[in-house]
Amino acid sequence: MSQTSEQSVLLSDDPPLDLRLSDEELEATRERIVSFIRDVVDDAGATGAVLGLSGGIDSTLTAHLAVEALGEDGLHGLTMPSAVNDADVMSDAERVAHDLGIEYDVVEIQPIAEAFFDAVPEAADDRTAAGNVYVRTRAVLNYFVANSEDRVVLGTGNRAEAMTGYYTKYGDQAVDCNPIGNCYKQQVRQLAAHVGVPRDLVMQEPTAGMWEGQTDAEEMGLDYDTVDAILAVHVDGGLSRAATVRELDVPEEAVDRVVDLHERSAHKRAMPPAPERDL
Repeated sequence: MSQTSEQSVLLSDDPPLDLRLSDEELEATRERIVSFIRDVVDDAGATGAVLGLSGGIDSTLTAHLAVEALGEDGLHGLTMPSAVNDADVMSDAERVAHDLGIEYDVVEIQPIAEAFFDAVPEAADDRTAAGNVYVRTRAVLNYFVANSEDRVVLGTGNRAEAMTGYYTKYGDQAVDCNPIGNCYKQQVRQLAAHVGVPRDLVMQEPTAGMWEGQTDAEEMGLDYDTVDAILAVHVDGGLSRAATVRELDVPEEAVDRVVDLHERSAHKRAMPPAPERDL
């Protein structure tokens, strides 16, 4: 284990489970994701990729790996702030673009969102509904630019988000692929540190930026190290509920919370249903 990753990626001194990869596994993961991005673009016959830059660790890591796969000219970044986004976080998004030397555009999405709010004013005060408007607006803009430039859209979702449904349907998962989709959040931070993402971005408080003051941990009710651990041992690993509680030394309520998130979000991980054929 590299000293840098040991110092940089754990959210607490004693997480329920250490999911960090060995140095050999870490480099293999990096190479596999870089090859994956390159193959997706080549298979599509595309000129490159578009990526929404949020300033968060997921999009930052994806940007670094995409530049490694496609070169600076192969990635077009979009920074899409709204009125509820933290200005410092959005400036981090531009900082990432500058550091990587990629082309990027800043598109203010508040006027677009306001058009939706004005069209259906009775829904505008619903915090979740309004937050999802911002996320879905960004998805439309990603594809608008991608279509016009013959590029693919890269997603930034990780395994913890995918398995708990912590994303907006037809929003931040309206993408062509998820390069880091098989990495738990702890491994995302580790891989980010490995590829040289600055420490302050690696350890930044995760937020979807859907409303002011929102954080992932507060909305899920658990920190990512705990979510990762329960997913890996119980949901993905198949250990029983009681054994998971004993193995991880976490409350039963934490296990139930993750299971509930996983089960209630099953529809997000499947194609929209249709009635069975009866011919």
